[in-house]
Amino acid sequence: MSRSKGRLTVFYDGSCPGCIKDRKRYERLAGDSGDPVEWLDITGRDEELKQQGIDPERALRELHVKDEQGRIHSELDAYILLMSRVKVLKPLAWVIGLPVIRPCLSWLYRIWVMRRLRREGRA
Repeated sequence: MSRSKGRLTVFYDGSCPGCIKDRKRYERLAGDSGDPVEWLDITGRDEELKQQGIDPERALRELHVKDEQGRIHSELDAYILLMSRVKVLKPLAWVIGLPVIRPCLSWLYRIWVMRRLRREGRA
């Protein structure tokens, strides 16, 4: 029997087609895991983000996830938390967290996001 770990809130960029695809892919892989995830599109919600303690500019550049205790996780920590909830993604979450892999992926992630935002005229 799977035990629910509590609700996560994912703050994602709903103006980003790739982010929307990633969300759908995650939902498909997660299926009915019993671990609820609330998806909150950050577009036009600067005040709500600030109330959560999230800088709206950073929210565009980094994924943010609020855990069941109300703590905010960002960038790779957010991905690791989210992925660790899904059986097929759990090994990937572990790999991403490895000391040699994590800083390299973080660097690549920041470059990829900034390129996307520049291409879209939002950086």
